[in-house]
Amino acid sequence: ARKAERPRAAMAMAWRAAPRAAARLLLGRRGIASCLDPSTGLTEDQKEFQKVALDFAAKEMAPYMAEWDEKEIFPVETMRKAAQLGFGGIYVKPDVGGSGLSRLDTSIIFEALSTGCASTTAYMSIHNMCVWMIDTFGNEEQRRRFCPSLCSMEKFASYCLTEPGSGSDAASLLTSAQRKGDTYVLNGSKAFISGGGDTDVYVVMCRTGGPGPKGISCLVLEKGMPGLSFGKKEKKVGWNSQPTRAVIFEDCVVPVGNRLGAEGQGFSIAMQGLNGGRINIASCSLGAAHASVLLAQEHLTVRKQFGEPLANNQYLQFGLAEMATRLLAARLMVRNAARALQDGREDAAVLCSMAKLFATDECFGICNQALQMHGGYGYLKDYAVQQFVRDIRVHQILEGTNEVMRMIVARNLLQG
Repeated sequence: ARKAERPRAAMAMAWRAAPRAAARLLLGRRGIASCLDPSTGLTEDQKEFQKVALDFAAKEMAPYMAEWDEKEIFPVETMRKAAQLGFGGIYVKPDVGGSGLSRLDTSIIFEALSTGCASTTAYMSIHNMCVWMIDTFGNEEQRRRFCPSLCSMEKFASYCLTEPGSGSDAASLLTSAQRKGDTYVLNGSKAFISGGGDTDVYVVMCRTGGPGPKGISCLVLEKGMPGLSFGKKEKKVGWNSQPTRAVIFEDCVVPVGNRLGAEGQGFSIAMQGLNGGRINIASCSLGAAHASVLLAQEHLTVRKQFGEPLANNQYLQFGLAEMATRLLAARLMVRNAARALQDGREDAAVLCSMAKLFATDECFGICNQALQMHGGYGYLKDYAVQQFVRDIRVHQILEGTNEVMRMIVARNLLQG
């Protein structure tokens, strides 16, 4: 009996090594079929960005992904290492410390980083969106005051739009900012804020005027301002490497000089930020799905049932083929939307919505199917596939729920 147990123990160790094997595959792109190769169609510069990001994901993120999840660690130092590679302000202008890259470059980088940890990369994507908002809509003084320390990730940023009573209906937000001389006095609260309490800068949408989107303005708050406090740390299904808390304003005094743009411009700023945010979060889903396909591929090759590898089972072969096909379709859609956004095309917003809807739905399905292929082992936390499933489930909810994405696409179609 003991002799029989040894091969099973060795096999179990091999299965547990699957995440490391996937990391090696991702790093060197050895063994990846050409139809799955994420570098296909990219320029030489983009391939270099991608290689650097894959290398970082494999060496600095993948080995610690499970620990960050289990212990709910916000990996500040790891993200600062990523910022040294230019990933703290990817599409921010170089004069304030950004990398000045395109939206497509950004998508490629976030997809690659997410193969190492989707949760951490998703926070980095939100941080990048916040820095871009300050860079794009801030005046020169604001850009130079906030952006350099955010691009280096010496400081971290959070995006504050959602409220307890306004999620999908963001234009109905109630957090108020009353003008008093050279200051605004904020009262209200924000819900589900990624990084809340642990981050340093808060890009806050608040009501300075009447009801509806035209009454909303955008203020930049800094941790430590009197009247700014935080709720309890939320317990979540996934995304455990980033804290989530409510952000609370009680007579919080903010200088008028911290307002981005003009009064009433906040909702437009928020929506423009979210167009990019939707591409970013879809890209994070792509990375998780890519890693999950590789994990499934590895498992089917190693695991034996009925005397032969699972890879010989035609049903599972077909399932793997479908996963790869859906992944490629999602990747092409995301990259097409990223190009449209970069080019400022009229249809960019709806293409971003379509890409976010399709990629997050399909990639969750891919990760979930990869878990199913692992059988009971896929449900164990020793195996990375279950974490990818948990971490990207929320991508179908945030940055605009996928139901709202359908509304945006339908409205665009019916207007014509």
